[in-house]
Amino acid sequence: MRLATLDDGTPDGRLVVVSADGSSCASAPVDTLQQAVEGWDVIEPALRAIREYPERLPAESLRAPLPRAWQWLDGSVYPSHARLMEQVLGLDPIISDSPLMYQGVSSKFYGPNEDVVMRDEELGIDFEGEFGIVTDFVPMGTSAADAAAHIKLVVQINDWSLRALAGPEMKTGFGWIQAKPPCSMAPFAITPDALGAAWKDARPHLKLRVCWNGEQFGNADGGPMEFGFDELIAHAARTRDLVAGTVIGSGTVSNENFREAGSSCIAERRGIEVVDNGEASTAFMRFGDRVRMEAHAADGSAPFGAIDQKVVRP
Repeated sequence: MRLATLDDGTPDGRLVVVSADGSSCASAPVDTLQQAVEGWDVIEPALRAIREYPERLPAESLRAPLPRAWQWLDGSVYPSHARLMEQVLGLDPIISDSPLMYQGVSSKFYGPNEDVVMRDEELGIDFEGEFGIVTDFVPMGTSAADAAAHIKLVVQINDWSLRALAGPEMKTGFGWIQAKPPCSMAPFAITPDALGAAWKDARPHLKLRVCWNGEQFGNADGGPMEFGFDELIAHAARTRDLVAGTVIGSGTVSNENFREAGSSCIAERRGIEVVDNGEASTAFMRFGDRVRMEAHAADGSAPFGAIDQKVVRP
């Protein structure tokens, strides 16, 4: 099942169920995706019962499936990316048996084709392609074994970053505020079963194709997560409940063979250049640059649709 949110002039938009071919839709029995995940046990059967899609899906009106959320937590579960970022930022390796995670801004998620406003090119504007999940209510202390049942939807995310601010903020020990503006979401939120064999062990086994200004930048596989989304949920819920509508990200998708697979963010490419050449040569984004991200299954389908955005001045 695929869900989308249309712009109807309200802060949270209008929830629709999308046809298999992505061309049409039907109104959901509740107004918003937030309402759906809050009452998922009752609402999901009604959503799945929809078989007719009388409306054309207006691509120009697609917003993020959750235009705003109660909570956004982002992990870092691809080891190859973590090692490179430690080099680029001059950080000591973080030794931990637990997932790395921070809490970011959730009051806004950019829609898939919305221009992204950045204040200054000199702040190191970077994209970060990743996958995420949306939960229902998760009780405090939920184990990883029980957490998978709380994954109601899978999403595709661009976690925008300002690299010139990331290192200094990390070194304070208090985490990111200025370095992490709002993220973007691809248009469709997918139930895990709709991904078929591409969803295994609470991980998305999909290639994430990233193109920067029309040229392919990366095509990394989302499968080799050190921790699955079930483990990320359990980590986040260790000492608190997670509200319905919590969004949890994987962190930048990265593979050990990054020279062949390419990268999902510029900072990783720069890290490779530092390792290979002693210095980074790839610049960060400029105003007018465009990034496109689209995850693909083995059959070539793109279950989440595409994020296709331009960076603009205020």
